[in-house]
Amino acid sequence: MNLLLSVDETLEPFFDGRIQIIQKKKGYRFSVDAILLSQFVRIRKNERVIDLGTGCGILPLLLTQNAKAHSFVGVEIQKGLAECAERNVVLNHLEDRISILWEDFRELKRIFPSGSFDVALSNPPYREYQAGRINPSIEKAIARHEIEGKLEDLISVVSYLLPPKGRCYLIFPALRTVDLFVALRNGKLEPKRIQFVHPRIGEEAKFILVESLKVSGVELKIMRPLILEEPGLSPGKEEIGGERPKEPRELNRSLSLISVDNDR
Repeated sequence: MNLLLSVDETLEPFFDGRIQIIQKKKGYRFSVDAILLSQFVRIRKNERVIDLGTGCGILPLLLTQNAKAHSFVGVEIQKGLAECAERNVVLNHLEDRISILWEDFRELKRIFPSGSFDVALSNPPYREYQAGRINPSIEKAIARHEIEGKLEDLISVVSYLLPPKGRCYLIFPALRTVDLFVALRNGKLEPKRIQFVHPRIGEEAKFILVESLKVSGVELKIMRPLILEEPGLSPGKEEIGGERPKEPRELNRSLSLISVDNDR
């Protein structure tokens, strides 16, 4: 496998260089939402984890640094991104922990038995198929719009892959919170912990982070809002009414993507 960078690729270091991530300069690139989701996820020792729509493999790669999961499977429908994810796994010597599957997530019911995973993750497309402008880049368009599967399709597959009490972690636009909750309940996934994410104090929430359990009670914990940027605060310091991300150095490298990648 060729691990040399081409002229149209970049290499992004994380965790003081312990993780290196190859990405295309053009086309779909991961944004701050992936970093936020990686900080929200809770994984226990020896759990089996699947990431639906893994892109360049960003979530499994980041989670290997703190989670003691038994294994990660990253599923990606786009061939170019799946190949990039495979290169990133090899580059970081994580072949024994992460496997990449080039596949449409809607086909996973014929590949894996029901209840095969303890945890499912996804940073799914945010926009409905014909909502807003479709990006001319097919790679970006598929990542941003529900072209290759709707939210309901994703939740149906997640519910199939998880056993009772299995956990699902998602990040989604705050504007579509109701859509997400309806889809989760219809898929027998009950929201148990949520956190709204605000770019700055005084601004509307941009994202919602959700932890759901399959076949569970209806109790819901609403966490303090997560504030990404507050002028004058030192990294890691909590402010009244909200909290700072757990790893500000990694997050601050991606904060600019919120405004640049606003239609993601």
